[in-house]
Parts: sequence; structure tokens; C-alpha cells
Amino acid sequence: MLELRPEEKDDWWEVEALYDLCFAPGREALSSYRLRDGIDPVQGLSLVARDTDGILGGAIRFWPVLISGHQALLLGPVAVHPTRQGEGLGGSLIRESLYRAENSGWERVMLVGDAPYYSRFGFARLDGVEMPPPTNPERVLGVDLVPGAWGDVTGKVARSA
Repeated sequence: MLELRPEEKDDWWEVEALYDLCFAPGREALSSYRLRDGIDPVQGLSLVARDTDGILGGAIRFWPVLISGHQALLLGPVAVHPTRQGEGLGGSLIRESLYRAENSGWERVMLVGDAPYYSRFGFARLDGVEMPPPTNPERVLGVDLVPGAWGDVTGKVARSA
């Protein structure tokens, strides 16, 4: 049994170690990290999954961004410890965090990822939304938390102040 709860300050380095384990070296060189530099993840939406012994099984983070003055959440990274993969934990983290984001008043979420995986959560390609280079535009995906929230939102993704 895993408990999903908001990430706390004391979780930071353990979550970072999980991301280091799950992703390629140099993950912080990706363009999405330039949008995160010096900005804290969104409290209450960035979650950790721990078992009854307190062992970290997975984590997800969200970051505020702007697209032509419109606020959005940037999802990522989401990671599941290799010993917990295949249990549906990644999906649980995504569904729960999107539910919390919607109930917190957020209207739209975006990410850079694989459409076949993220489409099961409602994500689809965002035409006209530009991540900093080098990002493949085919991998820029979004989901409306409020119907039509992405509507005519286009432009370059920028850091939120």
C-alpha cells in the first residue's frame, strides 16, 4: 500500500536522487529545466508516494509557467522507482495530481513527453505552444482542466515570475 501526499521540504533530496536514478545523466541540461531554475515546485500538487515503511516509490512535480501571459502548469518530472514500476504508480501520481490541480483552480497543464503514454490522461499535442529549444514540437502536450482552457493559447513558454 502506497500513500500519495504532497512533497515536503524534507523530501527534496530523496526525490532528486530518485530522478537521478530514473533519468539519463545530464537531465538538468534539458530545456524544460531552464523554466524551473530558481523556482519552487507548486506546493500541494508535487506529490510523493511512500510505502508503509516510508520508502519512496515515486514522485511528480509541477512548475508554474506562462504562455503569452496565460498561466499553466508544467508537469515533470514524474518518476517511479525501478522496484515499483509496472504497478500503475506513475498513472496514480498523474491522475491524483491533475485532480488536485483542477480543484486548486488551475486551468491547463502541459508537458514534454510521449503522446502514446500521456494521451491516456487526456494530453494531446499543443500546436503553437513553443518550448525553449531544443524541444521536439511533437512532444509538447497539454490537457485542459477547464474545458477549452488551451483554446487559442499560443506562443513561447516562459518562466513564471
